[in-house]
Amino acid sequence: MIAGYALVALAALLWGCIGPLSKYAFLAGMPPLEVAFWRTAMAWVLYAAHAAYLGRTKMAGADLPWMAAFGVAGIAGLFGSYVLAVEDGGAALASVLLYTAPAWVALLAWRLLKESMTTVKLIAVAATVLGVAGVSLGNGPGGPVRLAAIGFGLLSGFTYALYYIFGKVFLPRYPTPTLFLYALPVGGLALLPFVSFGQRPWWGWLACAVLAVCCTYGAYMIYYAGLKRIEASRAAVIATLEPLVAALLAFSLFGERFTTLGYAGSGLILAAVLLTVLKR
Repeated sequence: MIAGYALVALAALLWGCIGPLSKYAFLAGMPPLEVAFWRTAMAWVLYAAHAAYLGRTKMAGADLPWMAAFGVAGIAGLFGSYVLAVEDGGAALASVLLYTAPAWVALLAWRLLKESMTTVKLIAVAATVLGVAGVSLGNGPGGPVRLAAIGFGLLSGFTYALYYIFGKVFLPRYPTPTLFLYALPVGGLALLPFVSFGQRPWWGWLACAVLAVCCTYGAYMIYYAGLKRIEASRAAVIATLEPLVAALLAFSLFGERFTTLGYAGSGLILAAVLLTVLKR
């Protein structure tokens, strides 16, 4: 059980770097959806090689439509909406809005996976949602938060919630590399129309490569290993370490900061994480 918490927390630390790395790619002249495309394409090479190494490249025909749907919603939907939220509202705001996901996960896991909805889960999810609201409302000392940033952030939270349900349903049948071997190309094709294929400086490509290798391939492999050991709704709350990491990096590198209400919201998120970890 403890190992599962540790794995999910490590994945959250890696995911917390997505927003700041994306901003470096933006500074290199890459549009947001192009960054999402190259993240998807580069990560697919790693997953394809891993699946081939394991000898697990086959999938039942009945599962292929589900992989395609997840590719559109979970890959293109999440990767695309998240970088658009980063562009419109900053890395810190995008990351905390992503964590409307635990509320969706708790409901979806309760209804679809038949997981119990305990009092502790309700309290933890409620604290997470309130924390996210506080951080969102407290952000933007230079002016009000743009509606587009909120919309893209909430969309990323909804699509992010699908990962927990998707993993619980399909991980018993397929290893992680096999799932992404099929889902990533579909997501890449959905993002392809937004790619211009122009010349970019080397550090833009480096940012995309780190996004693919560390924040996508590495983080998802680690996360799904943890998801096998703990319930989906618990994993969702533990992973809320991600916005704290993203906020710290955004402040250190780009000067993004929260107001007092924002910091109070961050404290609620951390309290929800500690409540879940220390329950036993």
